[in-house]
Parts: sequence; C-alpha cells; structure tokens
Amino acid sequence: MSSHPQPRRNVEIYDTTLRDGTQLEGISLTVDDKLRIAEKLDYLGVAFIEGGWPGANPKDDEFFSRASRELDLKVSDLVAFGSTRRARGKVDSDQVLANLVSAGTSTVCLVGKCWDYHVTEALQTTLDEGVAMVADSVEFLVAQGCRVMFDAEHFFDGYRSNPEFSMRVLEAAVIAGVSTVVLCDTNGGAMPEDIAEAVAAVASHLDCDVGVHMHNDTGCGVANALAAVRAGAAQVQGTINGYGERVGNCDLVPIIANLELKMDIQALPEGHLPRLTSVSHHVAELVNFPLNPQQPYVGASAFAHKAGLHTSALSRRPDAYEHVAPERVGNSTRVLVSEMAGRSTLELRAAELGLDLDGAVLGEVIDTLKRLEHAGYHFEAADASLELLMRGASGWEQPFFGLESFRVSLDHRSGTGARAWNDVSVDVDTEATVKLWVQGSRVVAVGEGNGPVNALDTALRAALQDVYPALSNISLADYKVRVLDTQKGTGAITRVLIDSTDRHRMWTTIGVSENIIEASWQALADSVVYGLLHCNDT
Repeated sequence: MSSHPQPRRNVEIYDTTLRDGTQLEGISLTVDDKLRIAEKLDYLGVAFIEGGWPGANPKDDEFFSRASRELDLKVSDLVAFGSTRRARGKVDSDQVLANLVSAGTSTVCLVGKCWDYHVTEALQTTLDEGVAMVADSVEFLVAQGCRVMFDAEHFFDGYRSNPEFSMRVLEAAVIAGVSTVVLCDTNGGAMPEDIAEAVAAVASHLDCDVGVHMHNDTGCGVANALAAVRAGAAQVQGTINGYGERVGNCDLVPIIANLELKMDIQALPEGHLPRLTSVSHHVAELVNFPLNPQQPYVGASAFAHKAGLHTSALSRRPDAYEHVAPERVGNSTRVLVSEMAGRSTLELRAAELGLDLDGAVLGEVIDTLKRLEHAGYHFEAADASLELLMRGASGWEQPFFGLESFRVSLDHRSGTGARAWNDVSVDVDTEATVKLWVQGSRVVAVGEGNGPVNALDTALRAALQDVYPALSNISLADYKVRVLDTQKGTGAITRVLIDSTDRHRMWTTIGVSENIIEASWQALADSVVYGLLHCNDT
C-alpha cells in the first residue's frame, strides 16, 4: 500500500448571490455593491461567481462591462447567465445567446426546460423542440469558445413526471459539449432522499460533471445539497446566507462548512475556511440585511453559551459543548452573561477580555448585573455594554469623551409632511446639541436629524470626528425599542438596543430609562465608546 495520503475529494462552489440572491424581496444592489460582493466571494475562494444576466437590464450590462476592467479575481471565474434559444428560433439570430457571448466571460451558464409539463404548457412547443433548444444553444456557445454549464430547470419535478424526457435533455446537452449539467430543484419541493436517488442515477449515466441548484422551500435546501454531494454531485450552486426568491436558495455558508469540516471534502482553497464568517457578515452588510444571529457556524450566537453547566465546562474543556472549534470558520466563542451568571461565567468572560478581576470585584459585578437586569437591562443581548461595564469594574475609565450635557428639541409645525389628518399635514425638525469634554477641551456641537436618535448621533459625530477619524467607519445598523412595563402607559420604562458595525464586526449596546431619549443616549454613547476602543483590532 502507498504511504502517501489520498487527495481530498473536491466540490466546486458556484455562487449566484449576484443573480438569484437579488431576487429576494427587499434586496436591491447597485453595480458598486455587486462589484464589492464579487471581490468578497473571490476572497472567500468560491470556484464560480454568477454575475447576472447580460442584456436583461442596464445594471447587469454595466456590471459585466465594469467587471472586465475593475475586478481582479484571483481564484473565482466570473459567469454570465442566460437562457436557451427561443422555441422555433435560430441560434445565430438569438439576442440572449449573443449577449452571453458579448459579456466576455470564459464560462456561461445556460438555463433550459427539463420538465415536459413546462415545455408543452409554458413554451407551447413539442418535446423534440424542447430538446433541440438545449442542444442547439449549447453547441452554439461551445463553438464561440465558451465553457458551458447547463442549468436543467425543474429537473426533479420533470424526472418524477417523465424521467425519459428529462434524461434526453441532459444527454443532448452533453453531446453538444456542456461541461457540467446542473440539476435544479427550482420549486424547492424535493426531499433529500429524492435528490440522492436522482443525482446518483444521472451521475452514473452521464459522462460529465453533475451539479445541483437547490431552493429552500421545504427547509431542506442545505440537506438536499449535501445529499446530492454524497450521491456524486461535483458542484453546488447557492447563495451566501441563503438569499433568494421566496424563502431563498440553499445557503452556501453551512454547506461549505459542512463539506469541509464534517465530510472532509474540499470546497475552498486551502486555508480559506476561516474567512467564512467575515465574508458572510460583509455580504449581509452590503445587501443591507441584518445577519441572523443564529446562522449556523457564522452567526453571533453560533458559539454563544449562557450561564450554567455549559460555561463552567467551557472554562476547562472548550470542546465540551462546541461541535467544532469556532476559529476554524473565523468565528469565536461568546459567553452570555445575565442575572443568572455564576462566578465561573464571569471569570471566563473576564479572561476573554484580558481583565484581571479578583474575587471581591467579581462579586460586585455579579451584584451590579443582578440589580441592573432587575431594572430592565438585558446584557445577554448587549455584549458591548457588558464589556464596558466589566472594564469599568476593573478601574478602567473610557478616555474618549466626557458628557457635560445634551439637549434635543423638536420643532413641530404645519407644513408639507408625509402624514395628513383632516387635510392638515405636519413637518417635524429635530435638533440635538451635545456639550462634551474631549482631550481636555470643551466641545459644543449641533446635529440635525429625522428623529432624536439620528440628531444625537449626528451631533456626537460632529463633536468627535476631527479627534477620532476612525468614527467614520462606525455606523448604526439597527435600533430597537421595547416597552418593559406597559401598564404604566406613556410613563413606562423603555429598553433601547442599538446594533452597530465597523464593516468587520457587529456589536450591541443597551440603554434603559423612563425617558426614551435618555435610554437612546446610553446605548448610543456605549456604541461609540466600544467602536473607538476596538477600532484597531481588525
């Protein structure tokens, strides 16, 4: 027997975030956004980046035009997407095929019907013509020097309905020169056992690579993709964070991690897996969708542990309650602290922060936590404010600014606003003034905004920006308010949570008060202090 280790099996990752992902309700990317996401996908190391459908809209045309000049891809191949020729049409006069060629990518992905029902009912043509549409289009693009992949649309529905026709379509694509046939669960309704059976049958029958394109309508998108790989698939198409039409495409983030860490299959270049968390978060930032904190592997809560047996064991054996080391995907362990926190929990959290808190100080912190959480604070959800509290207990004082006072004024007047009542609309201007001490100097700054928090944020930045230019990289990502004791009506205590980001990390701060503006200021000030404290960490 040879003593040399066998090379790992490789699966190609084909990312369609820039096309299929943008079909998610609420996502609208600029060309600049698409270019930046493509750079991040290349940094991650996916094999293929589907850039869009040239000719479908001016945005995609501009993307491909600029991509050839502005993208310097080190790992990934850029792919143009389009459809087969029209029914009863000619390839040499088909504008979609011409646009694919003119996009200038070495690889194109062609979608065609693979379900007899769609051919006869949607295309209103014969099954023979449906096969010819695919064969002619692949042959034409191959003759133009393109590497061609074929997305077999609705394959699994078609295979269940009329397997002979679906296989005829695939065979025609292979004979015409396609490099990879991609079996698409376009409606997202297949189950893992159906996927595995069909993929195995196709992989054993065809002399080319087989890929899969999964949607998540049954919640089985990731499971279906992994079942397909076990059955012989050599490529998985999906999107970062599972963006896509309806409930989304299969999520490449857990797929990549599971292939690499659970199935010993290489999905990314060696050493690239620790980039997974940062890329997932960065793409979420660019599409302007908050990342699900419970996202497997990369979410903020993926390796978060609450007080009790878990955190006690973690202090001795980190692998006791973590199925993989979080560093392998670029994430980290987090210890959640609340009024239930024990001494071991706080000791572990202090060690994470590099703080040396003796027993007496730890006891004071526990008492403070219990008192504050009884008053409405929720430090489990505000890790940044917790860190500042613990640093303060160690004797640390934040050096960035001291507050003398702030004031917020609303100017409410009749005018042309968005809301009208009895034909009278109103216009509201908000202005905030902050008086701070910054490095020994008294600074007064004024900010205007579309609300008190926005105005305070603007004023605070105006006061600090010249002294702390890193503040320009810090932005508020989300703002949440919860009324804690609703029986008190407008006099109730409110809890404010603010999510902030510097494009590399996300953190949460908290404020609690009967005055919502005061609660907002507490969370806002903590957000800025935490951001400035860690601005050189990345």
